[in-house]
Amino acid sequence: MTAAPDLERIISFLRDDLEQVERVMRAGMRSVAPVIPTIGEHTFGSGGKRVRPVMVLLAARLCGYRGPRAIQIAAAAEYLHSASLLHDDVVDGAETRRGRPSVNARFGSKLAILVGDFLYARTCQTLVEDGDPDILAAFSESIRAMAEGEVLQLTRSFDPEMSESTYLEVIGGKTSSLLAAAAEAGAILGGVTRSERRAVREYGWQLGLAFQLVDDALDYAGSEQDLGKAPLTDVSEGKLTLPLISTLKRCSTGERDAISSLLKDFALQSAAGRVPDRESVQRVAECVERHHGVESALSRAQQLGSQARAQIEPFVDCEAKRALLAFADFVVGRHS
Repeated sequence: MTAAPDLERIISFLRDDLEQVERVMRAGMRSVAPVIPTIGEHTFGSGGKRVRPVMVLLAARLCGYRGPRAIQIAAAAEYLHSASLLHDDVVDGAETRRGRPSVNARFGSKLAILVGDFLYARTCQTLVEDGDPDILAAFSESIRAMAEGEVLQLTRSFDPEMSESTYLEVIGGKTSSLLAAAAEAGAILGGVTRSERRAVREYGWQLGLAFQLVDDALDYAGSEQDLGKAPLTDVSEGKLTLPLISTLKRCSTGERDAISSLLKDFALQSAAGRVPDRESVQRVAECVERHHGVESALSRAQQLGSQARAQIEPFVDCEAKRALLAFADFVVGRHS
């Protein structure tokens, strides 16, 4: 795989817009409860690639819009993403996020949930203030899909029978739905035709699937320094992702039975509040490596990245289109 293009270089022309988005995001955390802006700063200050705001801004420019509404919608997209992360970390019992203590680890689960709720409310408030019913509908659908994806994943935890189609439903809800809404919102701002709007939304959807596939592959193949968390976290938490799902389809009956037994043990340990021992988790990872599960996931991500690119090829050449094409290459070629 060739090296991923540098994201900062790809979107350098958005620097001023992204600085405005950051200011709007922090202004939106003002509250009579001082802990809310404190947690907001902890959340927004931990880095992140701002993929969702970038998607809004690039899609808007692709479709001919460069006005101030894009800044507000981009901030709303990041509010929504951040809210989901706060809640996810509580559900998962995550101790770190991007190499720093998670909000629930530092401030407690109750505050993490409540500030996540605050961010969901700020998302809705920002979208209502914008006043476009189509944009509001796109993000409302994403909120539903994100919650549904989380519930589906949780209820299929530690389940070796989980299918690839169910996995794609999970990541479609958890990841793709928001990137699709962000892209579609930009297209709506540009006032393009219905078919063009669908194409831009599909670009976001396909890229979201590719993004999550790479994330899930890196959980098996990445380092803690690159990931900002311990590798092999997903399988420890009972999340069956494509590297393991494809492995379970290819491996011998004996290997499948062994992994199924390990997953059952992991579930029992999780229910008792314990973390699976590293040696057992490593045995699962070794099986994934033997059967090229990571390579399978990355190959699928490459296919999805190509499909995403194809969606916007018909658009007129411009700086935003070139950036979106390079953005797809970045997503499938990144190492963290």
